[in-house]
Amino acid sequence: MMVSVVLLALASTACSGGSEQAVLRVGGIPDQDSHRLARRYQVFADYLSQQLGVPVEYVPSVDYAAVVTAFSQDELQLAFFGGLTGVQARLQNPGAQAVAQREHDARFHSRFIVREGLAVDSLADLKEQAQGLTITFGSESSTSGHLMPRYFLTQAGIDPDEDFQSLPNFSGSHDLTWQLVQSGSFDVGVLSEDVWNRAVNNGKVDGSKVREFYTTPDYFDYNWTARPELDQVYGEGFSGKLRQALLALNTQEHGAILELFSTEGFIESDNSNYRNIESVARGLGIVR
Repeated sequence: MMVSVVLLALASTACSGGSEQAVLRVGGIPDQDSHRLARRYQVFADYLSQQLGVPVEYVPSVDYAAVVTAFSQDELQLAFFGGLTGVQARLQNPGAQAVAQREHDARFHSRFIVREGLAVDSLADLKEQAQGLTITFGSESSTSGHLMPRYFLTQAGIDPDEDFQSLPNFSGSHDLTWQLVQSGSFDVGVLSEDVWNRAVNNGKVDGSKVREFYTTPDYFDYNWTARPELDQVYGEGFSGKLRQALLALNTQEHGAILELFSTEGFIESDNSNYRNIESVARGLGIVR
């Protein structure tokens, strides 16, 4: 047993001249096409490694909850969360901080979509016809694909679990949500404005089969959240360098990275921005 421990210690230090170099592991919620996410985080990891001088590794996750779990188990030190998953991660890890967000994450929206041919043009119309319609959300842990749409539905007098033809479906990702409605599998869906806009702009959406009918009020959403012990693990001042590396991304030098994040840059954030998300989640019984 002692020999095995010594060999492991030697292996961990061999590539760094006798001093272990900690790897920064990054990840994010799998909210869209997995190939796009793999491209996004690989170029991002390469950039971050160059800026911070440490190895950076992208760790993919199978679903939203798995990202929160990986963060809580220190298998991820930095994660791109949605509003709800960020709240969940920080509640489970006191001291974790939301360090940056995209500019439009302070004014994010969900888009409700419907099969073409159905006379639904508002939440009031949806309320009148819900008994004969089916609906799909995204992931159960999605802010824009479930939490906030559920909140706005209840504010309009619609109980998603009681008023539709059947219990809501959960597609697992925003891309699949619009595809399910377009294919006729569900009558109504709701998803992230970023994913919907990109699908429309790229000509993937067939307007003869599916259309948008309602945009929600704005709310805070995605954010980069970092674990609390970064300075102890990677060296004094590391958390500040990380924040600066995120804020330094710009379209002139890093357009490919930013395009994959659907933004022109990141701005500073903090935990207080997501108090309303936590309040809504507690009110709906999603966070206790």
